[in-house]
Amino acid sequence: MGLLERLIAEQQPDVICLQETKTADETFPTAALATLGYKHQHIHGMKSYNGVAIVSRLPLANVGERHWQGREDRRHVFAELPNGAELHCCYVPAGGDVPDPVANPKFEHKLGFLDEMTAWWQSRRDDAKPKILVGDLNVAPLEHDVWSHKQMTGVVSHTPIEIEKLLAWQESHSWVDAVRHFVPSEEKLYSWWSYRAQDWAASDRGRRLDHVWVTPNLVPTLKQAHILRSARGWEPKPSDHVPVLVDMS
Repeated sequence: MGLLERLIAEQQPDVICLQETKTADETFPTAALATLGYKHQHIHGMKSYNGVAIVSRLPLANVGERHWQGREDRRHVFAELPNGAELHCCYVPAGGDVPDPVANPKFEHKLGFLDEMTAWWQSRRDDAKPKILVGDLNVAPLEHDVWSHKQMTGVVSHTPIEIEKLLAWQESHSWVDAVRHFVPSEEKLYSWWSYRAQDWAASDRGRRLDHVWVTPNLVPTLKQAHILRSARGWEPKPSDHVPVLVDMS
């Protein structure tokens, strides 16, 4: 909570989307966030595992959630913002360590999750409603979204099959990568650094796993994007993911 309070104090976001909250709804810090100005909340969590939430200074309407792969593991919530845009907060399964769907059920689940997401968004392709999709998508799709494309090709989060499926999901609804809209694809860009590194900043072996996508009709509203790298060094112990910030008019 202290890290979230610092983010709010320094960045003053209107809307915050959280993934992997790892707490049941009754123990979510609802009152504390309301005191900080985020009285509009849609939370969908579970004890010790997964969990997503949208907390906002702006009113939220038509809130809901979706479940994938026949599991109610609380990875997707959505709400409508006052300007009519539909905001989706998602947490894609990490997929374990072995990039083999036969040997590793977690990886099989991840691939199926991406496929099911793609099919659902494809079915909504003709819907002209403006939409924003954010979250820990657990895939670094571009060559410079990882510290070494050559060394990471066989590592879960940057395998060819994951990249293929994430890009198919992106194409399924003509999503535009709001961060890469401002940062050229040939520039290294990360949002995650492993706890395993003795000195994460010095080694800088990062991955861009966290994304903000918008529908084409929202591209003219994009003002700037920023990945808050400094948050990886905040105290007490920070998340291995850092905030991704996008400003829209």
